[in-house]
Amino acid sequence: MRYLYIALVCLLVSQIGIADQGDSSTSESVRQVVKLTVEPSEVNLHAASRQQLLLITAYASDGATWDVTHDCRVIIANPEVVQVDGSLLRAISDGSSRVEVRLGDQCVELPLRVEGCSISPPVHFSNDIVPTFSKLGCNSGGCHGRVQGQNGFKLSVFGYDPKADYEAIVEEGRGRRVFPGSPRNSLLLLKASAAVPHGGGMRLPEESLEYDLLHRWLDQGMPVGSDNAPKLERLEISPREREMKPGGEQQILATAIFTDGSRRDVSHAAQYASNATSVAEVNSHGLIRCGAQSGEAAITVNYMGSVSVVRVQRPRSSGKEHTAMAIRNRIDELVQAKLIKMGLNPSGSIDDATFLRRLYLDVIGTLPTSTEVRDFLADAHQQKRPTAIEQVLERPEYADYMALKWADILLVDKEKLGDRGAFEFHRWLREQFLHNRPYDQWVRDIVTATGNSGRSGPVNLYRAADTPDLLARTISQAFLGVRLECAQCHHHPFDSWGQADFYGMAGFFQGLQRKPLATDRTLLFHAGAQSITIPMTNVPVTTKPLGATVAPDLSQGDPRAVLADWLVSPKNPWFARMFANRVWKQLFGRGLVEPEDDMRMTNPSTNEPLLDYLAQQAIESKFDQKALMRLILNSQAYQTSGVPNESNHDDDQNFSHFYAKRLPAEVLLDAISQATGVAEAFPGQPRGTRALQLWDNRLPSYFLEIFGRPPRNSPCECGRSSEPTMAQALHLTNAPEVESKLTSDQGRVAKLLSNYSLNDQGRLNSADRDNLIEELCLVSLGRSASNKEMKVAEELFEAAEPRRAAEDFLWTLLNSYDFLFIQ
Repeated sequence: MRYLYIALVCLLVSQIGIADQGDSSTSESVRQVVKLTVEPSEVNLHAASRQQLLLITAYASDGATWDVTHDCRVIIANPEVVQVDGSLLRAISDGSSRVEVRLGDQCVELPLRVEGCSISPPVHFSNDIVPTFSKLGCNSGGCHGRVQGQNGFKLSVFGYDPKADYEAIVEEGRGRRVFPGSPRNSLLLLKASAAVPHGGGMRLPEESLEYDLLHRWLDQGMPVGSDNAPKLERLEISPREREMKPGGEQQILATAIFTDGSRRDVSHAAQYASNATSVAEVNSHGLIRCGAQSGEAAITVNYMGSVSVVRVQRPRSSGKEHTAMAIRNRIDELVQAKLIKMGLNPSGSIDDATFLRRLYLDVIGTLPTSTEVRDFLADAHQQKRPTAIEQVLERPEYADYMALKWADILLVDKEKLGDRGAFEFHRWLREQFLHNRPYDQWVRDIVTATGNSGRSGPVNLYRAADTPDLLARTISQAFLGVRLECAQCHHHPFDSWGQADFYGMAGFFQGLQRKPLATDRTLLFHAGAQSITIPMTNVPVTTKPLGATVAPDLSQGDPRAVLADWLVSPKNPWFARMFANRVWKQLFGRGLVEPEDDMRMTNPSTNEPLLDYLAQQAIESKFDQKALMRLILNSQAYQTSGVPNESNHDDDQNFSHFYAKRLPAEVLLDAISQATGVAEAFPGQPRGTRALQLWDNRLPSYFLEIFGRPPRNSPCECGRSSEPTMAQALHLTNAPEVESKLTSDQGRVAKLLSNYSLNDQGRLNSADRDNLIEELCLVSLGRSASNKEMKVAEELFEAAEPRRAAEDFLWTLLNSYDFLFIQ
């Protein structure tokens, strides 16, 4: 029968009211160009740098800037010196001249000099050829860089092993890929130019610079290159940041600086990628095109393992005056500054009922009781919200919820650790949060853990991650937000880390000793620093922290103590930011950096000043997590409504409104149990044990499995799924476990009805019925019944006897958007 009421669920979905509105701003009027600037300010071409892209920017009288690189006319006084292709200059012969850049009545002149054009400089395999393969995608994981190679030809992925690549090209197959006697007939060029069939199609048109470079390398006899050749020192990009309009374009100028001081335009050779293509996309030539969605995008520029980023902002121009946010603390000032910059108006404040439910679920993963809701709503004190925050932070459920979250991150998996190990680690984590122990102190204990895993909880991390490689990856990601797994095999494609950095971190765990004591118990200690090498090349690596230029003294004691000192230091560029970002993500459902544990330059924060401020507050509070949470919870940003307005309905980066998030699996199961008044029965656990309190992540529970309980085999929070599925919807509507809770004689509905008397027709009078409806809404939704809910409930009570109607109404509430999501 209950399926007859499925349609009622739709009636209870919250009225979000998002209209499909485009940008209300009118097209920007054509501005008068009052000035042009050109980068570089002078052009010097030589044998190793034969071309230069001119980056041209226009200025209006109101200070607005925009890119006109591909709109200007470029004139060379002496056309025999260079060839002009749009804004690209290519050297033809030695000499000097003047470059004239014109747009309308604006003109800029700059000097031009070409030297050594007739010289064919030695081509360097690592510096010149490997970047070409990377740019063309030849050494990517989908082509010849895959593990088994492609069609018998294998390159190291992203060119991490130039020596192996050289051997594969020049020596493999008896040198069949190269023909130095006739470079144009080399299989390497014939395949890449599609002169003979090539599975990857044409990669090198014969007129391209890349083709010319490979041809010169073959013609020179395929040199490896001198060990003393200049090496890439850094990559300069321009612009670093740009505000753009929909449909606008911006060229990126990338310049490589080498150790001998020379400069080379590598805009054509660099690789580009956008982290938000709906905001801005970029092509292979570094041309950014702004999309229709407002927001911010980071454009990654990668050349020879050196990476940088261009930040693109696409504000929403509503044409309306900005609505100010109520300022409660510094967080709100920084959020509002970003909203003004992005042309977004904040949503209004939430009511008390929404605040209380959001607070309880975010901080302690627990619904407020109906009594707590009534008392809070009746409280007229102006400071009742700060008071509620203090009370919730002191609840023991806070420790339960935080222990669950960190057990996910720190691999507390019973399948790997056994009963004793998983129990001890989970118990130890809960103790840290129960006593609000400073974050840096308990992280230090984990990093330096020693002893019996059956007595010392943190030792079990070294059983879950049981090799130096796994420990380097786990600790760097969990506590620094630095994902090193790519660097284990090759240079990270979106960061500056290479194999030396990865194994430099892994070296701290080289020499760990594990002595079995009994089933599920291990004695762990460090025997002292030992040398470590990169496995495939056997190249020795110096043990040192990430980004360190000088190796620490590891001659005495456990080297992990040195790592811990560096890790938790206030001077560490990642530790405090990662901590602050995790706390923000827990409360807002989206990190300032997203994913929350991917803190790299090419994945910048959506509000850098705010993240810097929160990190500084964490340091000043000596990593008191409750202090940081208190600061955020009291902000207007946290207490902003989840109902969007016409200016911010598509904003998913700047916290102009609260982003609704689904209840995690354990929180949802506990919420259903609390609303129905029937505790979940977990095998082997005392009656009344809540899902939040479980240390055993493998305890059989179909509900927890389908709602995304993670396997705890990775330090990434992405292991916990929050995506809705059909199985979840069907389980909520049809599962016998939920049905039995609703219909239990010991459940909430039965107990509530026992307080009321039925009339001669077996019905409740209207006052009792309304009180029952109100109570069911309070215990499940944390608020009074809406008019729509009252109407639905009245229809149910008219169609069925009271108990059945009440059960159906509560079932409908449990399947509603307002119950399943934190808003």
